[in-house]
Amino acid sequence: MQSKEKIIQCSEEIRVRFNETDPLGIVWHGHYIVYFEDGREAFGRQHGLTYLDIQNAGYVTPIVKSTCEHFLPLKYGETFRIVTTFVNSTSAKLIYKYELFNQENKLVCSGETIQVFLDSDGNLCLYNPEFFQTWKDKMEL
Repeated sequence: MQSKEKIIQCSEEIRVRFNETDPLGIVWHGHYIVYFEDGREAFGRQHGLTYLDIQNAGYVTPIVKSTCEHFLPLKYGETFRIVTTFVNSTSAKLIYKYELFNQENKLVCSGETIQVFLDSDGNLCLYNPEFFQTWKDKMEL
C-alpha cells in the first residue's frame, strides 16, 4: 500500500526587472536566491505562515542550506512562474523546493532551502514550536 504525501505549494508570477540583469540582459545568478525568497513570501501569505507570524510567535528561521541549479536563462522583461513547495519533515525545519518556469513553461531553475527555528534567545529548537505544529495540524501534515 502506498501512502500519498499531501503537497502544499504556491505559484507566483514575477517579471524580471532591469536591475536584476547583467549587461547582456540576462538575470545574474545571485538573483535566483532572491526569487526563492519571493516564493517563500508568497507561500506564507497564501498558507498562513509568514515571517511576521513566525516572528510574532517568538522565533526566527535562518537559512542553513540553499541549493540552486540553472538550466535556462531568464532575460529582462520576461515573466516567469515560481512554484514553491513545502516539504514536510518530522524535524523542526522549514524545507522548501522551488521550480522556476519561463513563459514557454520550460524549467529554468530549481532549488531548495532549509531553515531552522531559533527561539528569542537564539537557541536552536529541536522540536517543532507549538505554533508551527498547530499550523502543520491545520494543514493536515
